[in-house]
Amino acid sequence: MRRPDLTTAERNTIVQFLLHNSNNGKPKRGKIQEAIIKFGCSRRTVRRLWAAARKQYDNGEHMNSVSTKIQKPRRKRVQIDLELISSLELSKRSTIRRLAVGINCSKSTVGRWVNKGLIRAHTSAIKPDLTAPNKLLRLRFSLEAIEYDRILKILQFKSMHNTVHIDEKWFYITKTSQRFYLTPEEAEPHRTCKSKKFITKVMFICAVCRPIFAPDGSVLFDGKIGIFPFTEMVPAQRKSKNREAGTLEQKPIQSITKEVIKDFILRKIIPAIKQKWPAFASKVIFIQQDNARPHIKDNDPQFREAASADGFDIRIVNQPPNSPDTNINDLGWFRAIQSLQNETACNNVDSLVKAVEKSFEELSPTTLNNVFLSLQGCMVEIMKVKGQNSYKIPHMKKGALIRANQLPLNLEVPAELVRECISYLMEQGIVDGMYHLMNKLRIANYSLDGIEYLMNNLGIQQPPMLY
Repeated sequence: MRRPDLTTAERNTIVQFLLHNSNNGKPKRGKIQEAIIKFGCSRRTVRRLWAAARKQYDNGEHMNSVSTKIQKPRRKRVQIDLELISSLELSKRSTIRRLAVGINCSKSTVGRWVNKGLIRAHTSAIKPDLTAPNKLLRLRFSLEAIEYDRILKILQFKSMHNTVHIDEKWFYITKTSQRFYLTPEEAEPHRTCKSKKFITKVMFICAVCRPIFAPDGSVLFDGKIGIFPFTEMVPAQRKSKNREAGTLEQKPIQSITKEVIKDFILRKIIPAIKQKWPAFASKVIFIQQDNARPHIKDNDPQFREAASADGFDIRIVNQPPNSPDTNINDLGWFRAIQSLQNETACNNVDSLVKAVEKSFEELSPTTLNNVFLSLQGCMVEIMKVKGQNSYKIPHMKKGALIRANQLPLNLEVPAELVRECISYLMEQGIVDGMYHLMNKLRIANYSLDGIEYLMNNLGIQQPPMLY
């Protein structure tokens, strides 16, 4: 059995015995063996105690006590080399294991650095590759969404209450990989399908606009026009245990062509807008869509006939190419719908359609309004980076602002930033449409030196004031 560790008093007794039986700092012959027998410890322990006493003496301390336990020297901690980590290729530091191999270090050490915040984890998402014209269109699109508030005397974004954002998205009946939390004795779920490449999916087209709230916070218009599945009723070709042959079944439309999109806009989206549109709102409505090939144009005869009926003036506008961050659905609304839809177990097309429609209806108008504010924040960032998409979606802590009753209706835009963007567009040769933006700055009583300089050097005649 291993002998218990010596107490401080026992260690001091051993040292004192050797001190009384030593000459010139060396124990007399046979005294170490005598101490081993007398105190019942090993030769190694006696020698370590004597070495510790000698060390105290060399440091100028008295050799009459050994107050601390003798400890082995510890290995030095590995120091982080940030320059070495930064020099590694990104592909070699995509996981803790790869990073540890790249810097010749253990995984536990790298994990400890991550927990302490010395190394931060980042998830990189691929963004659309923008051409030079794309960047200019994105910048101009953001500038055209600004107006001058004569009451507050500031430049801010338009309310966007008369813009309906539409877009399409595939919703899947299940995900290839999904995490569950189980009890220790619970059986693990066994999920199967014929092929992971052909999981049942349905495309939906969603139409939303900005909600309208009363001064007391009550909802006057929720902004949710509708979400419509691209499905059709098809008779079953064969008999099965679930239904007889010829029974109508809901099947997804696999080929979404221009005729299909046009039919849904004319039969579902426009009637839904007219049915749900509040009576006190403007009847001039803009439907914003992306530049997908199946989308129709504003000059389509059948669309113009339906859009101008019943006192409405509905127009189609296209957002900048390769710019999903300028559409409410892609920016966050689809993600909110899908997060709720994934909470419902679906086993066929009917259940998937019901789950998506239910998720769409359950989401609150406040969530939709927050996405519109995020859109305005993205437009400010687009102006800062001159049309690029190399920015992070800004977080303005909307929840805290709502609780403090300080959430703004529209975001303010610095006049200096607007002037810089106008100057940049004019330097790139885009002059048409800049007159109105210049006059916004004039109305805002902003310094006109920079704009007047551009106009004089570019040979542009000063436009009339707009009030």
